[in-house]
Amino acid sequence: MNKIQILVVEDDAPIRNLITTTLKINEYQSITAMNGAEALMEITSHNPDIVLLDLGLPDMDGIEIIKKIRAWSNLPIIVISARSDDRDKVEALDAGADDYLTKPFSVEELLARIRVMQRRIVLMQESTPGNSVFTNGNLRIDYVAGTVYLKDVEVHLTPIEYKILCLLAQNIGKVLTHTFIMQNVWGAAWENDVASLRVFMATLRKKIENSQNGVQYIQTHVGIGYRMLKIEG
Repeated sequence: MNKIQILVVEDDAPIRNLITTTLKINEYQSITAMNGAEALMEITSHNPDIVLLDLGLPDMDGIEIIKKIRAWSNLPIIVISARSDDRDKVEALDAGADDYLTKPFSVEELLARIRVMQRRIVLMQESTPGNSVFTNGNLRIDYVAGTVYLKDVEVHLTPIEYKILCLLAQNIGKVLTHTFIMQNVWGAAWENDVASLRVFMATLRKKIENSQNGVQYIQTHVGIGYRMLKIEG
């Protein structure tokens, strides 16, 4: 029995029932909310593990809800929305959403996204400040020493490359937008310099991926940003 509790925020009854039935069949616990106010109340009172959030709610926009949650919590948020434009996806991810699923969707894909969030919850617990070493496949980051290794061979990174890698590692499994990365690495002054970010990302990937027999640590989401992949084994 899954102990994960999922909050479903959806005002469309048929879609809400589809999601909750799917969760029940797959042994997830669920609670529901039909608008933003109910969602925020359920989060504070029940402290769910994951939120499935529709953006088009009757009382407030989902983006506003994401921002309110992010003001005090790192609770994983998967957006489920009919808005399919890349600008909407980027806005939601920039506001703090962890993933974005476009309607109509298959229940198999929804369950796969939830499993990704479950793994990320475990990784976040394992990567608490008390743990000074991050490991993903053959990649190892020693935060105390400020060093990076592949198969126990040190990889020499520039300070910017190291900051980008640490940011991706600390958010493993999550798509980070160009704006989010630039604001966290360089500050607001660089938030529109995507070309420079791509150059740094290319050199970083060359250093940590080329010698690893095709192992891909960083995935590019065209027009949106980057994600560090979890390497199994």
